[in-house]
Amino acid sequence: MRNRRNIGVSLLWLFAWLVSGFTAATAQVTFKATAPATVVQGEQFRLSFVLMNEEGKDLRLPDMPDFEVLFGPSTSTSFSQRTVNGKTTSERSVSYTYILMANETGTFTIPSATIQVGGSEYKSNSLTVEVLPPDEASARRSSPGTTEGQRREERSSAASPTVSAKDAFIRAIVSKGSPYEQEGFTVTFRLYTTLNIVNFGKIRFPEFEGFMVEEIELPMNQQLQMERYEGRNYYTADLRKTLLFPQRSGQITIPSGSIEMVFSVPSGRRVSTFFGSQEVMVDVKKNMVTNPVAINVKALPANRPASYANAVGTFTMKPTISATRTRANEAVTLRLELSGTGNLKLIRDPEVQFPDNFETYDPTVNNSFNVTANGLNGIRTIEYMAIPRYEGQYTIPPVEFTYYDLNSRSYKTLTSPEYRLEIEKGDPSVAPAGAYVSRQDVKVEQDIRFLKTGEPSYTSSTSFFAGSLGYWLWYLIPLLLLLVAYLINRKQAIENANVALVRTRKANKVAIKRLKVAEKYLKEEDKERFYEEVLRAVWGYFSDKLSIPVARLSKNNIEAELSELGVVDELVDTFMQILDTCEFARYAPGESHAEMDRVYRDTLGAIGEMENRLKKK
Repeated sequence: MRNRRNIGVSLLWLFAWLVSGFTAATAQVTFKATAPATVVQGEQFRLSFVLMNEEGKDLRLPDMPDFEVLFGPSTSTSFSQRTVNGKTTSERSVSYTYILMANETGTFTIPSATIQVGGSEYKSNSLTVEVLPPDEASARRSSPGTTEGQRREERSSAASPTVSAKDAFIRAIVSKGSPYEQEGFTVTFRLYTTLNIVNFGKIRFPEFEGFMVEEIELPMNQQLQMERYEGRNYYTADLRKTLLFPQRSGQITIPSGSIEMVFSVPSGRRVSTFFGSQEVMVDVKKNMVTNPVAINVKALPANRPASYANAVGTFTMKPTISATRTRANEAVTLRLELSGTGNLKLIRDPEVQFPDNFETYDPTVNNSFNVTANGLNGIRTIEYMAIPRYEGQYTIPPVEFTYYDLNSRSYKTLTSPEYRLEIEKGDPSVAPAGAYVSRQDVKVEQDIRFLKTGEPSYTSSTSFFAGSLGYWLWYLIPLLLLLVAYLINRKQAIENANVALVRTRKANKVAIKRLKVAEKYLKEEDKERFYEEVLRAVWGYFSDKLSIPVARLSKNNIEAELSELGVVDELVDTFMQILDTCEFARYAPGESHAEMDRVYRDTLGAIGEMENRLKKK
């Protein structure tokens, strides 16, 4: 019995070994070349070829006339094995490493290498290497005319435990210095250093007032890259990369940010160790400030079509409809799929004109975006649902979506086809009780009328309507109403001719209408859309009330105009605080519902108080 048990255990181990061996044997064979993307002229670097899951022979290097092979190949082998969910996998790799040196500056290509594996030839990938010239400071220090005393003085000054502005700094790099309004561009905060980084301290990136912000994810374990800047070679790393959409035209400044970092720098002292004389390194903290950047935002052309949807970029539209032939009281869904690259999150939904006999609902929007350097890339799907209540033939006019195309610098309109619907008589029980009545449920025939029942009513033959007071009132009242309507219409025509006056009078109504939309987002706790609608309400209110286009509005000229109108400083400060809060809170994480409710109430109160004060004046 014991022998059988031992045999069973041995068979299990043999089966497990065979499974692991089969997994390793079926692993994919790869042959890959790696090297730094950027090197310095005259400095050594490594070129490695890694063969995975097999052993090879007869490695043949390509011709590399632009590089000098100093050493190689050195061969190393590694083996790894892991078990996940009972499945064992193993990997084996063989690395062939060469030491190269570039003698000329420029961008060069290292062609593919080949290796023989089991009768088959495998080819590696090719590489592109940029060769930078050496630092100008290093070249001067090594020049033949420099005396030994000057070299000691330079070594002494270079060894002082400080971090100069040329040893480490941070740049704010923008991809476009003069974008259009709503056009996406990136700002990258890049670290440049020639020193070893020890630790990070406080980081204060600037606020992006006047922009919609989308963060671009950076690799967690990104490698330092070499870049030449103003005659020196630096190791660089991107600390933050942000996609910005300017919300108004004019000059907008991205203020400075700051970051504290600790670097390891030479102290100027040397100590003797078992391995010889070594220089002592010390940790030095440095507070680096980014450069402010002025962005000149260009206004979009003024000839905007009525169907312009606040969209800037490159888009396509794919319209579909659920059915063109259906029954009354059954839903019809029109689906618009907007795809492309641009400010997809900020575009307005196109308007669909359903027939009057259709019961319509708010559209349903689904977004699927990816943040790229050129803007948001993805798909915005909008579904419009409507329910026809009567049978008949109806038409849904073409739906227009207009956007500003950055490639052609012009407005482009995408149009859906015209949909002709044939609605048949439906089941009345499907509709809500008492809400609608089908036209075929009640019919009036030409030759049949209902009989009147009940007691008849009689009129005296001596009473005449003609000449009575009621008779004359039938003539006088319409005449008076016509005269009053004429006077009111004439007054309105005169007032409507004054466009600025009309906009000023309607400013409050337009702002309240937008705040109602913001209230809906407040109830849904949609923070981003809530603050966006409040900003549109306040900016639009001042544009209409002060007769200043939105593109020319700024906080400074708003304060100046309100001061001329005699508005108290407390009310002006309230409006400025509302604008600052909304612009910051749209992209700040974790805004509470109570804070959003407070902003909503403050905005309503400030606009109401503004109207009351202006009416008194």
